[in-house]
Amino acid sequence: MQQFRPSRWRRLFMPCLLAVSCTAAQAQSVQVLHWWKSLSEQQAVNLLTTKLAQDNLQWRDGLVPSGSGVGASIVLKSRILAGNAPEAAQLNGVLVSEWAELGLLLDIDSVAQSGKWEKNLFPKVWNLIQVKNHVVAAPLGVHRINTLFYNKKIFSKLELEPPASWEEFDQLIPKLQQAGITPLAQSSEIWQVATLFETVLLSVSNPAFYQDVFVRKQPSAFMDARFAQALKRLRLLKKAMPNPVPDKLWMDLSRQLADGQAAMLIMGDWVKGELNALGQSTDVGFSCVAVPGTAAYHIYDVDTLVMLAKDNSKRSAQEKLAQWVVSPALQQEYNQVKGSIPVLRNADTGKMDSCARNAWKVFSSGTAAQVPSFAHRMATDEISRDAMMNEIHRFFMDDQMTVGEAQKRMATMVRALPKNKAGNDAQDINR
Repeated sequence: MQQFRPSRWRRLFMPCLLAVSCTAAQAQSVQVLHWWKSLSEQQAVNLLTTKLAQDNLQWRDGLVPSGSGVGASIVLKSRILAGNAPEAAQLNGVLVSEWAELGLLLDIDSVAQSGKWEKNLFPKVWNLIQVKNHVVAAPLGVHRINTLFYNKKIFSKLELEPPASWEEFDQLIPKLQQAGITPLAQSSEIWQVATLFETVLLSVSNPAFYQDVFVRKQPSAFMDARFAQALKRLRLLKKAMPNPVPDKLWMDLSRQLADGQAAMLIMGDWVKGELNALGQSTDVGFSCVAVPGTAAYHIYDVDTLVMLAKDNSKRSAQEKLAQWVVSPALQQEYNQVKGSIPVLRNADTGKMDSCARNAWKVFSSGTAAQVPSFAHRMATDEISRDAMMNEIHRFFMDDQMTVGEAQKRMATMVRALPKNKAGNDAQDINR
């Protein structure tokens, strides 16, 4: 038998080893910390993972089990303090500015310049991702918060029309209850109550007053008759909800709507992505309209990824991730799955469903229609957000608290809250 010499082994296998080594060297990876854990959110992550892999970039998943921005922020802070920061993280709204001010975020100016982001992004989105004239976040999509979803089969069977006013909404309640159906699905979770209230406040006022409350935090605004009207409407809506209001995840509420246990749900349009993931087709199993009184407005929440400032060994991979998430090909597919609309001004509306096209039309109409979400960190700092949300939730849960008492409590509280650094213009909060 012929002896197998090492020299011959090297000649036979070294080219293969070199090829494997080269492939491994070219492959890049980024760990992304996020809180997307619902069925549709995981589908969106899987899409991102697949698309990035085609460009030899590995998405290493860093899901925070809590499924909330608060939990993710705590985890991110602890990892940075431990010297184990991920390469990228989901970070939204005002928090982007706060983290950038601390020097924790990598600027991606070169990516934005080469991708012509200033030209291609909605101006509102372009402003949101800049801090001190540096681009510090890659935008993924724009969600519309003031969306009312309704089960089409229920409405068709009972010969009902989606409400265009609160008076029409009130008229639907007894008809749905007589049919044994919960009119409005709702959770007692603090952020979900705040999400409902911000849409209600806008519905009975206007964007300027909304910003007086949530952005400028003017004590007089909380004593205004319009704020009282919003509190009264919030309490009236409880008549359409289960009693007591359960502490449920938004995904569970989406399933209730899909299963026909509830007729309506007021929530951000990530619900559309979830309903689609559950096998419900838009305009077949369900459809959506703007919350009564808010059809001309778009309460927005922009999903963004930030790159953490680490050693430069990961900069190339981080920049590739930022480049990919804003690319037209990924924007179209990702936002279809997530339920949001693309951040690009020239997106193909022909590929959008009716809910997305309507959201797109309103958001693209300009700044007069664009309202920053208070509940989803677009309007004010974290301390103020938490304080105001807790007071709104306290009123929602305690039917014995009067509207006047709630107004006085909040008016007193906001006097002690920090003022926004950039002054009184909501459009400049993150700049």
